[in-house]
Amino acid sequence: MPEIHPTAILSPRAVIGRNVAIGAYSVVGDDCVIGDDCVIDSHVKIAPFTTIGPRTRVYFGAVVGDDPQDHRFVPGVKSFTRIGSGVTLREYVTVHRSPFENAITEVGDGSLLMAFVHVGHDARIGRRVTVANNSVFAGHVVVEDGAVVSAYVLVHQFCRIGAFCMIGGRTLVRQDVPPFCMLSEDNTVCGPNVVGLRRGGFDDGRRLNIRRIIKNFFFRGLNSAQALERIAAELPGDPDAEAFRDFIIGSTRGIMPGNPDLIRIAATHPTEEVSGS
Repeated sequence: MPEIHPTAILSPRAVIGRNVAIGAYSVVGDDCVIGDDCVIDSHVKIAPFTTIGPRTRVYFGAVVGDDPQDHRFVPGVKSFTRIGSGVTLREYVTVHRSPFENAITEVGDGSLLMAFVHVGHDARIGRRVTVANNSVFAGHVVVEDGAVVSAYVLVHQFCRIGAFCMIGGRTLVRQDVPPFCMLSEDNTVCGPNVVGLRRGGFDDGRRLNIRRIIKNFFFRGLNSAQALERIAAELPGDPDAEAFRDFIIGSTRGIMPGNPDLIRIAATHPTEEVSGS
């Protein structure tokens, strides 16, 4: 049976699953769906047209699915927010729905958003993404599966963060970060996300190939076309190389740069590794 605090306010048009707990003074709006075994803490707002998957926990003060911070938004527009299963939204997280009819803001299964994280309208956060405290995603941002975003990161609208990336703390992401990369605190790519790849189950051979991909693209002094050609020649048919290439080709904002010091090292000592193991 659901455990609903008597001070909580639930719309009669909301659908509440089995074994759901909703704390004091929380509000669940019209046309919301709360999946089985969810825990909604006190003083939480779940705004209309929000779906929350099973086994998700929403902590104190979070606001999920509220109106976007966008001049184009017209009150009454029907757009959606979808939170996956097994997601954790910590204190005062905010996730905003789209200003556009039938569009979706989404957080994928198993993701963890720590305190004060903001997810802007039309953003898509993938599965098993970890975002540390006070990081902010502007509208239309895409974060792919398995990425880790450190604290106090600012991500410009329409940017993409690739799968299994690691974004260092206090960085400004103003262009796309390709899959498997580590973006350091000086806002440059410094090599592969070795720890994240290991945790993600990438074996030694895959990690070595990914290091070659990143070194060729960022640290050989090649332009993008030359680098992708070299990667394709060295790793024909490699699925990680193809995923990396497709991400680069699909970029509309351009790619965050490589560390210039490491580019100079690679040019001077071409056999040396630039970062990671």
